[in-house]
Amino acid sequence: MAPTPWPMESTEASSRPHVAVPFLDLARTQAPLRDEIVAALARVVDSGVFVLGPEVENLEQLLAEYCHCRHAIACASGSDALLLALMALNIGPGDEVIVPSFTFFATASAVTRLGAKPVFADIDPRSYNISPDHVARLIRKNTKAIIPVHLFGQAADMRPILELAERFGITVVEDAAQSIGAEYCGRRVGSLGRIGCLSFYPTKNLGGMGDGGMLTTNDSQLSEQLRILRVHGMHPRYYHRMIGINSRMDAFQAAALLVKFRHLEEWVARRQEIARRYTALFLEAGLERHIVLPEMTVEGRHVWNQYVIRIRNGRRDALRRYLQDQGIGTEIYYPLGLHEQECFQFLGYAPTDLPETFLASREVLALPIFPGLTEEEQRAVVGAIARFLGGQSHTFRVGPPKFLERTSQPVTETHPTGR
Repeated sequence: MAPTPWPMESTEASSRPHVAVPFLDLARTQAPLRDEIVAALARVVDSGVFVLGPEVENLEQLLAEYCHCRHAIACASGSDALLLALMALNIGPGDEVIVPSFTFFATASAVTRLGAKPVFADIDPRSYNISPDHVARLIRKNTKAIIPVHLFGQAADMRPILELAERFGITVVEDAAQSIGAEYCGRRVGSLGRIGCLSFYPTKNLGGMGDGGMLTTNDSQLSEQLRILRVHGMHPRYYHRMIGINSRMDAFQAAALLVKFRHLEEWVARRQEIARRYTALFLEAGLERHIVLPEMTVEGRHVWNQYVIRIRNGRRDALRRYLQDQGIGTEIYYPLGLHEQECFQFLGYAPTDLPETFLASREVLALPIFPGLTEEEQRAVVGAIARFLGGQSHTFRVGPPKFLERTSQPVTETHPTGR
């Protein structure tokens, strides 16, 4: 049987309709769980306990074990988790907190909301995670904390960051919102620093039916403090030891997450399989000459919340428009470093003060990756990129790419429903 050509290589091929590929389709993973989720929500309705309660406590116990921590404290969102962590550490006016500029807004906004100063660090251009070398150059007498972000599903290089923190007496708070289950040298993210922060926003690998967050720690005293801070600083009821915030997890969210948690490892395996296939298809097409592929840069486990490529020579936005015209969804994480955002202009950064962040923000493009994504859809994505970049002469082999044939731990492919 002859190899399947790229879609533009023949009249017959070019006449075939393009395969539309959504950037994310939550229904493919949630539809098979609908009855379980509805039953779990019904149990909460019947219980009459809608805020915190047994469902939340069960989720906290499971997540503490999963993250290899003694304690897990549920809250209303990943953003609140970051804020609560800094509140518990007494971060405030006059303090400086080192954060990456190439991350979601919440990482730095939590610092600023407490009156402290975010100090933006550049990134490692291969992993997009915070650069330990740049962190070392930013430490000053007012530096109280470092927030490394485990971006796109891969752990930051934590060993040098933890060594710096110990040397200078600085606290490390992990932003693991995108990387639940990722590992660094055999340890789960969320267990490496003093506090870890997770998000259950629906797009995350373990996503809820709305907002939700979790803090992890091995410090029992800090755990108790966080539990009090999330309920207005109240303990016992109507007695306030401190000024906290209202950041309690709803029982409905916990109930849905408990159902989904049983499938998390399966979904991680699917994401890893999809990432391997993308890389294999891009290499088979010779497109590594035109784009920069994501890679593992530390010893550990990548859980692939995003599959992000780089397009050089200023062609990223044109490629994105082309893919959109083909019905293929993409996203840009992130179009600006935080040091370029209008609300942080008071800090006085110039756009190119963080050169790697500046370049990455102009070159990165996230491709569809979610557990229900099919091989046909992946081939459509790679084929469209090849057409745009001039890869029309390539032909695909029949069957799985050689890269996947060599994997030592094949993953059973599921057939999602509810598309």
